[in-house]
Parts: sequence; structure tokens; C-alpha cells
Amino acid sequence: MRIALVSEGTYPYAMGGVSIWCEQLIRGMPDYRWQVVALTVDGTERSVFATPANLDRVQSIPLWGGRRERRGGPPGTGFTGPYEMFLRALITPVEPVRPEVGRGLFLLALRGLHDYAAAGGDLGAALVSNEAVTMMLDAWHDLRVEQTAPAPTVADAVQATWLLEHMLRPLSAPVSEADIVHCSMNGLAMLVAMVAKWRYGTPLVMSEHGIYLRERYISYLHDDAPHAVRVMALSFFRSLAGAAYLITDVLAPHSAYNRRWQLHNGADPERMWTMYNGVEPADFPAATSEPEVPTIAFMGRVDPLKDLHTLIRAFALVRAEVPAARLRVFGGTPAVNRLYHESCERLITELGLEGAAVLEGRIERAADAYHAGSIVALTSISEGFPYTVVEAMACGRPTVCTNVGGVAEAVADTGRVVAPRDHAAVAAACVELLRDDELRHRLGAAARARVLEHFTLNQSLQMYRNVYEGLVSPLRAGDPPHHLGAARNPAPRLRPAAPSWAGQR
Repeated sequence: MRIALVSEGTYPYAMGGVSIWCEQLIRGMPDYRWQVVALTVDGTERSVFATPANLDRVQSIPLWGGRRERRGGPPGTGFTGPYEMFLRALITPVEPVRPEVGRGLFLLALRGLHDYAAAGGDLGAALVSNEAVTMMLDAWHDLRVEQTAPAPTVADAVQATWLLEHMLRPLSAPVSEADIVHCSMNGLAMLVAMVAKWRYGTPLVMSEHGIYLRERYISYLHDDAPHAVRVMALSFFRSLAGAAYLITDVLAPHSAYNRRWQLHNGADPERMWTMYNGVEPADFPAATSEPEVPTIAFMGRVDPLKDLHTLIRAFALVRAEVPAARLRVFGGTPAVNRLYHESCERLITELGLEGAAVLEGRIERAADAYHAGSIVALTSISEGFPYTVVEAMACGRPTVCTNVGGVAEAVADTGRVVAPRDHAAVAAACVELLRDDELRHRLGAAARARVLEHFTLNQSLQMYRNVYEGLVSPLRAGDPPHHLGAARNPAPRLRPAAPSWAGQR
């Protein structure tokens, strides 16, 4: 079996939970042949992973590199028709009664734009042409019912079309044949999968670790782009997410929380199976001792989504109750988050925590980070089903986490789950566990037992095997409905969905 795994900004060029998951799939199924399609910044990225023997190819699709040479002349009717439909779906306010109509129109428009590129048209040039800018301004004037905010200026339209040109580049990129395309997330990666389905009829699987659309909303909260540009960008991501749910054959949310978001945005429950991340217990052995002083450990990248400011503020309150306590933050800092890293260091200084709270950088073995803490904390404002929580649990460490994504589903009653951005609640939970040895040890043992029962790597890999083999196996006439069972169950026989508007060939 040949599987194309699509990622955006993750594997194999960056560390993180999604990258770990990609590596687990490829190495955990050595009898399959894999290729990776990676959406990158400019194509100069270098892999941070050793290449598995069964990974045949990594294809980079740079989204933000320099402008390519453009062919002259205005775009033809092959572009203007689909682009008009694209703008109509993008700019018209969401119809609360029949939102699926807008999602379907958006998918049709994307197909039309791809066909224009496949027929030899320069889609990039067309998207930033004077004609495209004029069409956007006219569409906003004609279709935008609510005009409480100022209409976009020409400069706004130019900025918006520039953004769209970069984000729609996967529609023009070459795509290799495979038996299955598996997207590691929603969003721009799904454009690659759509092209594969339109060109070859390839079945599509989509996993969502975090909710891509929700994270786009969060990222635009404090963006300084003009209002109209933000409206069009978020409308694009919302429309794309909904269109992706329409065309995907199997949707594999990584938590029940993700599943609820997906259903709200148009996903078909008959195509959905919740599939939790798993870890290899041998790689995360139970800790046999505790640090000499009460210690809170954090493991993960330094990133605004991890909300380390809340953790640092919580630690200041912990120190008032447990003066000997330490906070050890393990994990690297992506280049784009350097300013956030500096803000964390400033906050530590402002709160007088130097020496007690330390950002220690990347660590060779994640298990060592968990063993270095008496407890493990995660104060994110957005998560899917985070590996760090399950890994810490496998090490026998109780966790203090914020209630985002599938965190509460992972932790259950083996730790403490509090509201996000509530540093006082985080502090109170940490103090409780640091002061009560019996409670801490009991919850740590229960945490490891929960991982062994529900969240092992073997269980996770077998679930994906069931999906893959079910998608490529023909469905016999009269087969009864089926559901993805436990790892020991035979592979389900899934009917690849092919809506008429998906335009399979």
C-alpha cells in the first residue's frame, strides 16, 4: 500500500506532537510505502528526523517563498467563473438554515480553480491580477449584507488577494499517485488531498490533533491586518474546513472534543471515528524516584498556544505556599516564537523567580523531562489530544492541565483539570499535589494504568490499519453497516464517499 501523508509546518521539518504522530505512523507500519507532502515556508527547511527506510519521498510545497515568474495577460473565463463562485462563498454571510450549500459551492469553486491551473493557466498570476482585485471589491459591495464595518479599500483587496494566492498554491502543485492520502490536519493541507481526489479518485483520510479552524480564530484575535482582510481570511479558513469535511472519506478526530467541533462545521457522523494518540510504554517507563525538591515540569515547545505566562504566574503563587518549589520548562523555541520566549524570561524576572523557574531548552529524552518533575503541568489554550499529557501519565506522573481539546478525556480522574488562563486555579491544583505525597503517588499509578489500558501505540496503529485496509478493500453488495472496533477487530469495510459535486474521475 502507498500512502501519502500531508503536513503543514510540521513533519519532517519541525518537532512537536503532530510530527511525532507522523513518525509513529511511518515507522510503525514498515510494510507500507510512504511519501510525505509538506507545506513549508520557502522550501529551504531541513529535516530534523532521520529518514525511515519505508519513506520513499518528501515533497515540499513552499507557500511563502518569492514570487514566481508570471505570464502576462489577463486571466481568461476559465478563471473568472470559478473565482466568482469562490468569492460568493467567501463573502456571503453564513446562511444559518443551510450552511452546507455554502460549503458545497466553495468546494466546487476550488475544483474550478484547480482545473484552470491543470489546463495550463497561471493560477497565481490570476489571483493577484487587477481583474481579481476588482472582482473582490465588487463582490463585497454586492454580497455583503452587513455593512456596519467599513468596506475594503483597494489596498485591503490587494492584501487579501496576495494572501489567497499564497494559501491556494497547493491547487497548482503536482500531486503523486497513492492508494490513500492521509492529512495530518484540516486547512491548507487538505487542498493537496482534494487535488489527489479530483485527479485520481484517491480516498482521503483526515486526522485533526487540534482544531485548525479554532486556532486560526485565536491567531487573528490580535492581528493588525485591516478588518476586511481579517474577515476574508477567517471566512476562507471556515469555508475550507467545511469543504474538507464534505470531501473526506474517513475523518479521524483525536478526541470527542474535536468531534463536536467537526460536527458543528458540517462533518458527517457516519464517516467519523474518534482515534486517540498512543505512546510506546517502554519509551516512557514509570519513574522510580522523585526530585529532591518539589518540582513542576513542563514539556513542549515554547509557544503562545502553550500559554506559559499562565504557568509562570501560577508558579509565583505556588512559591508563596511551597517556598522550595521549582519550575523546569523543557522544550525548544521555534524561530518564529523567539519574542514569546523573551517575554517568558522577562515575566520570570518581573515576578522575582530567577533561579527557581528556568527555561531549559530542548532535552534529548522526553521521559527525562517528566521524571524531573514531581508533577507535570500543561496550561495550553488550545490542544488536540496532547502527547505530553499521555507521556507524562505513562511515566507515572500526575498532571495539572487546562481543560482544552481532549485533555480531560486523557486525564480523567488521574490528575487535575482546570479552566484555561486561570493561574490561581493552576496554582491551587499544583499546591494540592505537591503537598500530599499519598495523593500524588496514587494518582501517578492510576495515570500509568490508564495509559496501558487505553492509549498505547499498538492500539493506535491498529486502528489506522483498519481504516487504511477498509478504504482500499471493495465493499461487497449487501454488507451490513460497520463501525471501527477495538484494535483486535478485523478491518472495517468502508465505502469511500464520492458526492456528485466532488467530481471524481
